[in-house]
Amino acid sequence: MDVTGGHPQDESGTDDDSMIRLEGVGKTYADGTTAVHALDLDVARGEIVCLVGPSGCGKSTTLKMINRLIEPTTGRIFLDGKDVTKSDPVALRRGIGYVIQQIGLFPHQKIVTNVMTVPLLYGESKAVARERAHELMELVGLDPATYSDRYPHHLSGGQRQRVGVARALAANPPVLLMDEPFGAVDPVVRGRLQDEFLRLQRELGKTVVLVTHDIDEAVKMGDRVAVFATGGRLAQYDVPAAVLGNPADEFVADFVGSSRGLRRLAVTPIDPDHLEPIGTHKTGDLAGAIDVDSSLEDALAELMRADQPVLGVRRGAEFLGVLTPNGIHSALRQSVNTNSH
Repeated sequence: MDVTGGHPQDESGTDDDSMIRLEGVGKTYADGTTAVHALDLDVARGEIVCLVGPSGCGKSTTLKMINRLIEPTTGRIFLDGKDVTKSDPVALRRGIGYVIQQIGLFPHQKIVTNVMTVPLLYGESKAVARERAHELMELVGLDPATYSDRYPHHLSGGQRQRVGVARALAANPPVLLMDEPFGAVDPVVRGRLQDEFLRLQRELGKTVVLVTHDIDEAVKMGDRVAVFATGGRLAQYDVPAAVLGNPADEFVADFVGSSRGLRRLAVTPIDPDHLEPIGTHKTGDLAGAIDVDSSLEDALAELMRADQPVLGVRRGAEFLGVLTPNGIHSALRQSVNTNSH
């Protein structure tokens, strides 16, 4: 099975759609420990790829090799077609946004000064850097008038994480690397930060590589998911629905867990083929309507909320039909079967 999910390459080692490409990238330490084993991986422009796996499987090492905080032992790393293993690592890092769980804000500097750091490094004037910082604070949901002159210890964990994202975006980097970015906050705040970041991504279209140990976060956030096994081996690289519905091996099946059928609801779209005409149901039983681009999870949640047996489905102003619990089950079963072949 091809676990790389790759695209055809050109002679430069990358392709027109690829922003990041790793070719045979590995890391072996002096004591003989292999952290990452001969990794081939490509990330398309504007895509979120989640690296997921148990502790010590090499996912954070892989992330740090992309911006050369850790130097690879073997292989080549391409960024927008350029082999960055031969470039100046400091200049490389300035052009890549980097967000970590511990955030790393300067504790004795005001929030606005923290966000201004990178533009100032690039030689921007203080006035331009401050204006950029205010724009980014607004973008991540922090009112500059309220938060600019506060210090990191005045903010909640979720607010500090937002500042970390704003600072990473300050140089307008095409690539954003995120290492457990939402791991230091409680589950409710975590969910809100995930939603906020997905909103930002729809607006900004960055190329994002995100490390997490949580398969649910990987499924929610990733356009594609790379599952790492112990020893730095890439076990599977595919869209979330395929990882959940057709695990590449026993390790992946065990890692994604027995509840993966439920998780599939969140990543499986409504299929018009599973809709029934309205004429076969009483209009009084109709539980409103949902857009056809919604997920099966959205549809099931709406059915349960309304406590009705059928849900209308529309595309814009056009009414397409109704979805029933049996229809959801059939769509889910077909999705699993399709990805099993």
